[in-house]
Amino acid sequence: MILPITLYGNPVLRRETQDVDMSKEELAELIANMFETMYGANGVGLAAPQVGMSLRLFVIDSEPFKEMYPEEPTRKQAFINPRITKRYGEEWAFNEGCLSLPDIHEDVMRPSTIDITYLDENLVERQETISGGAARIIQHEYDHLEGMVFTDRLSNLKKMILKRKLTDIATGKKAPAYKFKRNK
Repeated sequence: MILPITLYGNPVLRRETQDVDMSKEELAELIANMFETMYGANGVGLAAPQVGMSLRLFVIDSEPFKEMYPEEPTRKQAFINPRITKRYGEEWAFNEGCLSLPDIHEDVMRPSTIDITYLDENLVERQETISGGAARIIQHEYDHLEGMVFTDRLSNLKKMILKRKLTDIATGKKAPAYKFKRNK
C-alpha cells in the first residue's frame, strides 16, 4: 500500500524519533509499504517520519546509483533502530533531493564512510562499515531520524535562497506528483 508522504513544514519531520517497538508482522507490513511508497515516488530512500511515523526506521535501494558506483554492491534493505557510530573519510559533495522537499536539489557535503549498527528485517543486530553511494543515502535518511532535512546542512546563503520554495511546500502552494499528506 502506498502511504502519503509527509512534506516539509510538518512537525513530524523535526522530531527526534523513537525506537521501533512493534511485532515482526506489523514491522514487515510497514517496511513493505515503505518500499512501495518509495518506488511509487521514484526515491532511493524513505524514512518513517516521511510517512508520518516518528520511528527509527528507514529503507533504501541503491540500485539507481549502480551506474555511478559500479564497484559497489547494490543494497535494498531496511534499517531498524539504526545508530551511526562513526563518520569518516573524505567529505564529498553530491546533489541531493528529498521526497519531503519536492523539486529542491542542492549539493550537500558528507563523509564517504560510516560505521552503523542496526537491526535488519529479521530483527538481527548488524554492525557494518559502508562507503560510497549507499553511505550517502543512509546518512540522508538517518538525518530524518534525528529531526533534520538535507537543507539544514546548507550554508545560510543557500537557505535564504531556498526560503521561498520551502515556504511554498510548507503552505501547500507546491505539491508533488506522488501521493502526499497536506500539512495542517
